[in-house]
Amino acid sequence: MPSYKLYYCESRGLGEAPRQLFALAEVPFEDVRLTGEKFMDLKPTLPYGQLPVLEVDGVQIAQSAAIARFLGKKFGFAGKTEVEQAIVDGICDQWKDFYVETKPYFYGKLGIRPPGWEDVEKAKNEVLIPARDKFFGFLKNLLNKNKSEFQIEAYYKHVQEIPKLKTWLAKRPNTPS
Repeated sequence: MPSYKLYYCESRGLGEAPRQLFALAEVPFEDVRLTGEKFMDLKPTLPYGQLPVLEVDGVQIAQSAAIARFLGKKFGFAGKTEVEQAIVDGICDQWKDFYVETKPYFYGKLGIRPPGWEDVEKAKNEVLIPARDKFFGFLKNLLNKNKSEFQIEAYYKHVQEIPKLKTWLAKRPNTPS
């Protein structure tokens, strides 16, 4: 079995999807949570100078979407057909777009204030809420086109009750976003 190490900061953010995939697959991994100081020391050794990075048997994989796709495929969570896989990839890319657009808010919550966004409440009202409405609107449209009886709220509740994930959510460190 490969050896996995996930490097990320002391928060959920872009490191949480891989952590949950490991929990769902019941695959052990080393969850390396870096302080700001340790990150600055490690930064020159990282493929793109940023986090997260997943190390698989000593080989570094960078970029959160690449890591999520890799683990999703490896653990069987990326769709059963090529079309399903492409839809999952699209949702993954959409999540990255949402994350990029909402950085001023989430970074502000972590105490990192981008210039012009020192006011977290302003960032919430001018960045987070409009992005939420825009991007979740896209997902709602995607779900509405689905001809199955799939219900997102019921599925969310179901996922929250998956024993492996429920265990992870209960034991994960209590960190900011």
